[in-house]
Amino acid sequence: MHITTPVLRGTSRLRRIPELSREANKRLQWFDYYENHGRNGRLTCRYFGISPQTFYRWKRRYDPRYLEGLEGRSHRPKRLRQPTTTVEQAEAVLKLREEYPRWGKNKLAVILHQQGIAVSASMVGRIMRRLKDRGVLSEPVLNYVSAGKRHKGRPYACRKPKDYHSREVGDLVELDTLDIRPLPGVCLKHFTAHDVISRWDVVGVYRRATASSAARFLDVLIQRMPFPIKAIQVDGGSEFQAVFEAECQKRGISLFVLPPRSPKLNGGVERAHRTHTEEFYEVTDSTFDIAELTQELLEWEHTYNTFRPHQALGYLTPLMFLKSKKEVGCH
Repeated sequence: MHITTPVLRGTSRLRRIPELSREANKRLQWFDYYENHGRNGRLTCRYFGISPQTFYRWKRRYDPRYLEGLEGRSHRPKRLRQPTTTVEQAEAVLKLREEYPRWGKNKLAVILHQQGIAVSASMVGRIMRRLKDRGVLSEPVLNYVSAGKRHKGRPYACRKPKDYHSREVGDLVELDTLDIRPLPGVCLKHFTAHDVISRWDVVGVYRRATASSAARFLDVLIQRMPFPIKAIQVDGGSEFQAVFEAECQKRGISLFVLPPRSPKLNGGVERAHRTHTEEFYEVTDSTFDIAELTQELLEWEHTYNTFRPHQALGYLTPLMFLKSKKEVGCH
């Protein structure tokens, strides 16, 4: 005797059909609600905020025994417009563009017209796009000779990817410098490294903010952070280039660089700068001798991480927060 397996209703189907996309699962919820509320289509539309036309279009496609029918379909036309350009036109555009790589489609179209080749500016643009897609035409390597131009690309550092999110300690440490001017004619460079999850800070002070001093601070940072560092985020300052960038690459630490004029994207370390200024530098009785100040700053770092309650952590210290997460390393 053959027994037909009943079709399960409700959310249990979602667990049995994990291959459905997110959009298909949303549509499946429409029909679960529709079945469980008297098959009232208008009520379902109001509940989910969809139009009746959308609901009934998908209802015609809905089959409880073939849920893959709720997946979206391609809207690509069956008949596509074919290129009308000739090989001679493409070769002429390629030759002229390679000779004048900074000229756009409008200038190239004018020159080609003067040479007796009838092409519009839009056609020239389509030809160049197809040539680039095929790898035949490539953009030139530019020489940045003007101070107003942006700098060349960094060898290792990059922008933080949009899908990179900080979920664990060490996922992202923000690093920045601050000018300290305690006496006339005296300017010291304060470094702060700030973990965005635990609020654990490592601080240091140097006479100058150079790539060499930043590399030395990187050694201190790795030593005094109680967990591994996966990524560091810095601004575009010269102190975070050259040897500092090379040291990050050598240690396998991702280095993210902020866009120009975007200090708000490093908001955690900017706020930490204010705290260190108000609660240490403005009340210390230090002589600001570099050796003495370094020792006093080390003591303040210990207080900041292990004794000072942090409002952002529910008035826990960073050390208490790490212990609660059981993520303290062996440092």
